[in-house]
Amino acid sequence: MIIKKAEFIISAPDFKKCPQHSGLEFAFIGRSNVGKSSLINMLCDHKGLAKTSAMPGKTLLINHFLINNEWHLVDLPGYGYARNSKSMRNKLEQMIAQYILHREQLVNVFVLIDIRHEQQKIDREFIDWLGKNGVPFSIIFTKADKLRPGQANANAQAWLKALDDGWEEYPPHFITSATNKTGRDELLNYLDDIMHNLPT
Repeated sequence: MIIKKAEFIISAPDFKKCPQHSGLEFAFIGRSNVGKSSLINMLCDHKGLAKTSAMPGKTLLINHFLINNEWHLVDLPGYGYARNSKSMRNKLEQMIAQYILHREQLVNVFVLIDIRHEQQKIDREFIDWLGKNGVPFSIIFTKADKLRPGQANANAQAWLKALDDGWEEYPPHFITSATNKTGRDELLNYLDDIMHNLPT
C-alpha cells in the first residue's frame, strides 16, 4: 500500500459523534507516551498529521484521519495515565470501550507497546479484554531504535512468551521505530491485506 493522502477530519468526544461513512477504520491505542502520534506520522509519511507532545495524556478525544480518501486511521486516547483524575480515567475508559465495541466500521485495533519494557499489567489487561470480547487486534512494538536489533527482537519475543499463561496463540505483531521507519512497509502491507481479505 502507498499512502498518497492523509488528512485530519474530526476529534469526537464519543463514538456516537464519530463521522458517518462507509469506509473501514483501523484504531491505534496504547499507554500514554508509547509513541503513538510519532508512529502514525511515520506510517502516513506526514510529520504534522498527529500532534506529538512531550507531555503524556494529551489525547483525550477520538481523532479521525482520512487516508487516500478511502479509509480512516483512528487515534484513540492513551490508557492508564496516572496523573489524570480517576473520573477522567473512567471517562476515557468508557469512551474507548464504547468505540471499540460498537463502532461498526472498525476492523482492527493496533495496540502499541514500548519494546523497552517487560509486559505491564495494564497492557495485558487491555489485550485480554480485547480477546474476551472477540475484537481483532494486532500488537505494534514501538521505539525499537532505542535498543540493539537483537535486543529488540528478544524483548518482543519475551513479551509474547508472557502470554503463554492465557493465550493459545500469539496475536500478529510488528517491531517498529518512528525514527528510522522500521516496520513501516510491513504494517502498510498488513493493512492492505486486511482490506482485501475481509468477508463481503
